[in-house]
Amino acid sequence: MKPVLFFIVVILFLVPSVTQAKHIVGGDVTYEFVSRQGDQVTFEVLFTMYRDSQGGGAQFDNQGRFGLFRGNGNSWSHVRTYIENPMDISNINIDTGNPCLEVPTGVGVQSGVYKFTITFTQSTTESYMIAYQRCCRNNSIFNILVPEDTGAVFSATISPFAQSEGDNSPTFNDFPPVVICANSLLNFDHSATDKDGDQIVYSFCTPLTAGGTDGVMGGSADACTGITPDPVNCRPPFDEVSFRLPAYRFDDPLGNGVSIDPNTGVISGIPQVLGQFVVGVCATTFRNGVEISRLSRDFQFNVTSCEVAVQASIGADKIVDGDGFIVNSCGDFDIDFVNLSTDQTKIFSYDWQFDVNGDLVEFDTRDISYTFPDTGRYDGLLLLNNEGDFDNCKDTAFVTVNIFPAINADFEFAYDTCVAGPVDFTDLSFSGAGDILVHEWTFEQNGTSDLKDPSYSYQTPGVKPIKLAVEDKNECRDSLVRDLTWFPVPPLVIIDPNIFVGCQPASIRFDNLSSPIDSTYDVIWDFGDGNTVNELSPTHIYDDVGTYSISVEITSPIDCQTDGSFNNLIKVLESPEAGFSFTPEMPSIFNKTVDFTDESVGAATWFYNIGGVGILEQNPTYTFPDTGLVEVVQIVSHPSGCTDSLSILLDIEPLVTLHLPNAFTPNNDGLNDTFKGKGFFDGFKDYKMNIWNRWGEKVYETEDPQIGWNGKNNNNQENSPVGVYVYTIEYTGPRGEMNQLKGHVTLIR
Repeated sequence: MKPVLFFIVVILFLVPSVTQAKHIVGGDVTYEFVSRQGDQVTFEVLFTMYRDSQGGGAQFDNQGRFGLFRGNGNSWSHVRTYIENPMDISNINIDTGNPCLEVPTGVGVQSGVYKFTITFTQSTTESYMIAYQRCCRNNSIFNILVPEDTGAVFSATISPFAQSEGDNSPTFNDFPPVVICANSLLNFDHSATDKDGDQIVYSFCTPLTAGGTDGVMGGSADACTGITPDPVNCRPPFDEVSFRLPAYRFDDPLGNGVSIDPNTGVISGIPQVLGQFVVGVCATTFRNGVEISRLSRDFQFNVTSCEVAVQASIGADKIVDGDGFIVNSCGDFDIDFVNLSTDQTKIFSYDWQFDVNGDLVEFDTRDISYTFPDTGRYDGLLLLNNEGDFDNCKDTAFVTVNIFPAINADFEFAYDTCVAGPVDFTDLSFSGAGDILVHEWTFEQNGTSDLKDPSYSYQTPGVKPIKLAVEDKNECRDSLVRDLTWFPVPPLVIIDPNIFVGCQPASIRFDNLSSPIDSTYDVIWDFGDGNTVNELSPTHIYDDVGTYSISVEITSPIDCQTDGSFNNLIKVLESPEAGFSFTPEMPSIFNKTVDFTDESVGAATWFYNIGGVGILEQNPTYTFPDTGLVEVVQIVSHPSGCTDSLSILLDIEPLVTLHLPNAFTPNNDGLNDTFKGKGFFDGFKDYKMNIWNRWGEKVYETEDPQIGWNGKNNNNQENSPVGVYVYTIEYTGPRGEMNQLKGHVTLIR
C-alpha cells in the first residue's frame, strides 16, 4: 500500500468560554480505485466536510476548489483544479463517546459531501496529492500558537505503489468524542481498518496548516495567506502547526500524559486542563516490515468540566459523608433495600455486593430484598455502571446493615374501676440488647411521662388510648397502644343550687357538679314532687307550694353506682296573681279619663305604673294627657313576699271629626258664606279638597281645611252660578290611614 494522508479537523464550541466558529470547521478525505485504461488510472475521491451549524457561521463552499498535484518531498507541480459543489448536506449526531455526558448547549455539526473522480497518468516515481486548503482554525484552541491565523489542509496522497496496485485508502473506524471530561479517564479506540490486512502502528503526529486571514479585512482570499488559497499558486509541501512549547508538543498534545497505544490505537489518560486542543494521529502501515503508507488525521478534544451524572443512594436510617448509608433493623432479618439512585436514564447496571460471614452475596437489579442469617453488622456496596469506562458515569454507595436484637413494648395497668383515683402503670417491655433506656408514655393529649412505672390521675371519664414507646441502646424503638376504660363514679355527688327558696311556679336549673362524669352516665333525678328524669343537668318547674327533697343516683357505663340525697333543698312560696280591668274599654281623645278596677288574687299590696307614672292604689283613676299607646303595669305582692305583674297596652285613640254642609249662601251676611268642613282636625295630614261644576270643570281646590270655597272661581274671579257642585276631600288620619269623602253641595245666592 502506498502512503496515504487522511485529515479531519473538528472545531466546535468549548465549555467554558468558547468562541463560535464562523466557517467550515473540518473534513476528511478518502479515495477508492475505480479503473485503469493503459497508463490512465481513475480514483473516486470523497471529501466529507464539517461546519458549525450553530451561531450563523459560513455555509459550505459552493464551487469549492480542490487542487491535484504531482511530485514528491518538497517538489510539487499543479496538475489541475476541480471545482465542485456540496451534496448530501445533513446534521450529524455528535457522539461524545460517554453515555453520561450530554453535549453542551449550542454545539451542532453539519456535514456536506464533495464527491468526484480524478483521472491522471500513472507514475512509477511520483505521487499524486488531492488537497483542499481552508482557513482558519478556532481562535480558542489552547495548545497551538495564533490559532485564529492558522488554517488546515484536507488531503490524500496516492503513492506510486497505490497507483500500480490500485489500492484504496485505509479508514479510521470511529471519530473521537467531541467533548470529554476533565479529571475523568479517557479511553477511546482510535484504530483504523486496512482492507489488505497490513500491520498498523499508531502515534501522535503534527497537524498541517495552510492559508491565512487575507480576504477578511483586506488582501486577496486567493493568496497563499488567504482564507481560500488558489491551488494553482499554493502547492505542497504544507507547513506544520506551531505548538505552544514546552507545555504542549505534538506527542503530548494535552500536556498531561494522555497517550496512544502504538498497537491498538487506544488513546487513554486523564485530561486535567480545561480547554480546546488540536491532536494529530497517524496510522502507519507496514507490509513485511516495510513502511508502505501513513494515514493522518487531526481533530480537536474539547475538555470540559463534567459533573457526576449519576449518584448512588438508598433509603437509610442515617447517611454519613454523603456516600455512607446505614440501614438498621431491629429483630427483622428481612431487609427491603429501596434504591434512590439517580439519574436513572444514565444508569445501565447495578451491582450490589454484601459480605455475609465471609461470603460475597451479589445482586444486579435496582431494588433488592435479602434475608440476613443472624444479628450483627454486614458491610456492602452499591456500584452504579461498575463495568463502564467513564468515571463520571459511575458512583458507589457504601452500605452498612445492622441487624439488632428485637425490642418489644409492653405494659400493664392497675386501678379500682369504680373509684376516681390514680392509675398505676407497669412497664413490661423487653429488648434483646439489654436495658430499655427510653420510656415515652402518652396518657392523653396533655398527659405524658418518661418514668419507667408511672402513675397518672385522669380528670374526665372515657376510653383512654395509652401509648408506650421504648428505645434501647441501639436506638431500636417499638411502641404499643392499649385502651384503658376509665368510668369511675364521683366520690361525692355535688349539685347546684345547694339550697333554693322561690316563688310559685319555680323553674330551677340543676347543675350536676360531680366529677368525673359525662353524658355517657345514667343520672336519675328525683325532684320530690313525684317527677323523675334521666339527664345530666336538667331544668324542672315546681307548680305547687311546698318544701321538696332531692335525690340523685349516678350509674357509670361499667355499672359503678353512687347516689346523693338533699333534704328540704327546695322551698316554693305562694304567689299572688295579678289582674285588673278598665273603663271605658275604648278611650279616645274625647274620653281620656280611665277607671282601673283590681281583679288580682291573693294580693296584699298594689302598684300601678301608667306610662311612667306610679300610683299606690288598688283601684286608681287616671286622665291621659295625650293620645297614643300607653303601657299600664300592675304589680301585686303576697304576704309571703312573692310578687306578680300584669302589663297591657292601652290605646288612647286620636279621633278626627269632619262634617260638611249640603248648601251655602255666599252673600256676605256672615252666615254660611263659605263651603268648608267643621269638626276636630288635630292630626290631619295631606288634606286636599277639589270642587267641580256640572260640566266637569274644577272651580276650586285647597290644601288648608280652614279655608273654604266662597262661590267664586278659585275664590278670586267671577261668581260661579247657583246650582249643584261636586266635591272630593282626601286626607291622612293621625294613624296614617287614608280617608276620602265625596258629595254634592248647592250654591245659593
